[in-house]
Amino acid sequence: MIFPIRPRSLARSLALSLAALLPPAAHAAEATLQAPGAGDELADRLRGASASVAASGETNVQELLAAALSDYRTLVQVLYDAGHFSPVVNIRLDGREAALIQPLNPPRNVQKVEIIVKPGPQFAFGRAELAPFPQNSDVEIPEGFAPGKPAGTGVIRDAAIAGVRAWRRSGHAKAEVSDQNITANHLQARLDAALRLAPGPKLRFGQMRITGETSVTEDAIRRIAGFPAGEEFHPDLISKSATRLRRTGTFSSVVLREAEQPNPDGTLDFVAQVEDLPPRRLTFGAEVSSSDGLELSGSWMHRNLFGNAEKLRIEARVSGIGSSNDIDGRIAVRLDRPAKLGPDDSIFYLAEAERLDEEHYSATRVYGAIGARRTFSETFFAEAALGVSSTLAEDVFGKRRFKYVAGRFRAEYDARDSRVNPASGYFLQGSATPFIGYGGSKSGLQMKGDGRAYYGLGADDWIVLAGRVQLGSVVGPSLSEISPTLLFFSGGAGTVRGHEYQSLGVPANGGTAGGRSFAALSAEVRGKVTDKISLVGFYDLGFVDADSFVSGSSARHAGAGLGLRYDVAGIGPIRLDLAYPVDGGSEDGLQFYIGIGQAF
Repeated sequence: MIFPIRPRSLARSLALSLAALLPPAAHAAEATLQAPGAGDELADRLRGASASVAASGETNVQELLAAALSDYRTLVQVLYDAGHFSPVVNIRLDGREAALIQPLNPPRNVQKVEIIVKPGPQFAFGRAELAPFPQNSDVEIPEGFAPGKPAGTGVIRDAAIAGVRAWRRSGHAKAEVSDQNITANHLQARLDAALRLAPGPKLRFGQMRITGETSVTEDAIRRIAGFPAGEEFHPDLISKSATRLRRTGTFSSVVLREAEQPNPDGTLDFVAQVEDLPPRRLTFGAEVSSSDGLELSGSWMHRNLFGNAEKLRIEARVSGIGSSNDIDGRIAVRLDRPAKLGPDDSIFYLAEAERLDEEHYSATRVYGAIGARRTFSETFFAEAALGVSSTLAEDVFGKRRFKYVAGRFRAEYDARDSRVNPASGYFLQGSATPFIGYGGSKSGLQMKGDGRAYYGLGADDWIVLAGRVQLGSVVGPSLSEISPTLLFFSGGAGTVRGHEYQSLGVPANGGTAGGRSFAALSAEVRGKVTDKISLVGFYDLGFVDADSFVSGSSARHAGAGLGLRYDVAGIGPIRLDLAYPVDGGSEDGLQFYIGIGQAF
């Protein structure tokens, strides 16, 4: 007998047959971790380390099982680091212990991953020995590695690192941990740890071999590094050599690696592997304000001009675009030659030409100098230069030419946590410029100082208090006998916001001249709104005086306002400041400033 088959019934039958062959729909697994008896901090550490918690929401059973199996070791290690050496860790997938599940026969679906951690008691050190340890070492054994202190593998590891470091700083480059005896007494919750150190022989520096893709000559690399061949080994000397090479700005990578074995004569060789940065770099900057107009700046740099890591830098600046004053311009060329007087010393040559058309004077200046720079540390350097300058200037005293043989001494100490967006630390800079006039010009001395400090408040420095003090003084000639480029004005983005650039001077000869002394105080409160956006409130105060020192009777003005910052990774914050004059009789009204980086 033949039964008729309707098309609709056939389609339904085929659909049911195919559905039976497909795996059941996967459900996302929920992972939880409970740690009864553990403190909040330890529980958070366990959750942060758990691969299963991180995989919560996963549907792949194999991934969930692999995460659970790896968590046994991971969580126990976290507990050992915290000093809990009798833990119990259970990880269940839908009620089944993960360790008992066959990886080749996993469940078809997992809906719940439940982790229960019982830390057990926290152990304390019974014995805590680290020997031998060098005498008169500047390295201290961790305070926590002592009898009676809470035990943990992290403390033991730190103690071992400190012991090896102490011997290396005593000249034993191949010091190592030769033996360790660690015993846990579970009944007394006590851990006994005895570490034995093998100092090895005291070594001296041998030879340095140079490898890598570099266009800098080997002689120059050796001279810049100042490798201490023949001296007693000390890790700080290696760090210093590597830092000197990085400081040139020529290399993208510098690695100094010690040989595996010392030489029979008690020396240890090193390999310096260096890689060059691209030899040329071009930069561009812009800043705009309502009073100063638009300022454009740029620079071109060659990092290895003659093959000895020389740095040639050409800078150009044009400002006053769109302002009421004429356009100013400056071009400067500087050539730095590293390690010419010693590994930490360089010499430089400098040439500048500048045209200034300011509110109260105009000047054309040329300057050339030769100088030396000493780098004392990563945060401190000083330099001295001797040069000649000629300036043709016109101000309230008329048109004159000033010719000087000038020295320049400058020192800078930078202990900020960031150059573009500091939240802590401080910055100090000072300079002294003695100038000897010839051709009728008078002699004198100009001094300047700049100090900045930063203090962060709250988690992740969400509020930063910032302050700045600027000082300046010229001693020697009278106002009319000093080039206006050496005198001081106040006002604008770099001194007192809310007032036009260089708007404050001293009355002289029926007009306004620069002062022989200057002081500016600035305060900011910077608060984060998000990780990228910050709001700033600021107040600036400036003084200028005809005498060499400011006083309570000096001309003064002040400005205050609000700012907005948007942080751009790798560049720093983009800055917008709106400022209004609050003292000084200005009628300039609201001023705005746009730039890159904090105001100071």
